[in-house]
Amino acid sequence: MDPRPARQDYIATLDLLRLGAALAVVLFHYFFRGAAADGFLTAGYPHAAPLALYGYLGVNLFFLISGFVIAWSAEGGGWERFAVARFARLYPGFLLCMTISFAVIAFSGTPLLPASFSQYLANLAMFAPAFGQPFMDGVYWSIVLEVVFYGWVTLALVAGVFQRWKLALILGWLAIAAVNELFLGSGAARLLFLTEFGPFFAAGMLVHHLHAHGRSVPALLLLAAAFVLSSYTLSVTQQWMIGHYGIAVPSAHLVAANVVMHAALTGAVLLRDRIRPSPLTLALGGLTYPLYLLHQNAGYLFINALTPLAGKWVAAWTCVALMVLVSWAIWRHFERPVQHWFKIRLSLVVDAGLVRFRHVSAAAQAAE
Repeated sequence: MDPRPARQDYIATLDLLRLGAALAVVLFHYFFRGAAADGFLTAGYPHAAPLALYGYLGVNLFFLISGFVIAWSAEGGGWERFAVARFARLYPGFLLCMTISFAVIAFSGTPLLPASFSQYLANLAMFAPAFGQPFMDGVYWSIVLEVVFYGWVTLALVAGVFQRWKLALILGWLAIAAVNELFLGSGAARLLFLTEFGPFFAAGMLVHHLHAHGRSVPALLLLAAAFVLSSYTLSVTQQWMIGHYGIAVPSAHLVAANVVMHAALTGAVLLRDRIRPSPLTLALGGLTYPLYLLHQNAGYLFINALTPLAGKWVAAWTCVALMVLVSWAIWRHFERPVQHWFKIRLSLVVDAGLVRFRHVSAAAQAAE
């Protein structure tokens, strides 16, 4: 555990909620998806699978939390600081976890999960399919959506409209999402405007707006609209799962789960004073990102290797514990120091660039 005191400017309950979301995804992969249609695991868990099936909704909860945290991060600062902070938050951990996954898969030599050096190189850019290569791990698709979301927020900050027109921007975003999901069904729009998962990001932003600026009728109405639209867009993944696995969470249960997810985020914010920030909560929140990135394909290989020796249940739960431990070590001994280094170096580069830009602009104005 990190002996340094936790920062006082973050909400510890959000870290615990983020950990819950990550563990839900882990259990989904180990106890349902691994032995489902793709056959990544040699042994299945039919008794746990009906409950583990719900675990993929942890990704939707991640997007809710991300909307809140990114809106918080974007307030009161320039786009330069925001962009530097987001890059330092995402890329170092991604690079290490992706490299570990590649090494584990390549060393295993299993035809079930092939890996090549060209695939590794493509994954360095985080957008591997754009280079004709698959993601090194299946969960990376959601990181791409996070990057797109960060990009739109950065553009809004650059244009100076994030604070002044936030609610109007969210209204327009939800309108685009509704048109595409209800009528068009464009895959390009789903990627560019995040129309399938955008309502979750938007809801998180609106919860932050209500938290930071107080209740208002427009924000509450937008939050209600985001919830209704997100309840509808959950059917996109539902239909994909029916086609791929032959089973999916029933529609009524999806709506109920959506209520729980929105309530969980709201509750985490309202109950923020019940759990004080501490080194423990900081560590639990910090390990979630490497856990999310690292657990799937490497976990499948570990479980398959251990199952003949210890049985499938011991193998699965040992893998969960190992992934949590390794993820903590990555966060503690790699992510934190590297993120700190990145923020300092990138901030210096950005500041130097801004000073030079302002100097050139002033000189040009003087010449005119």
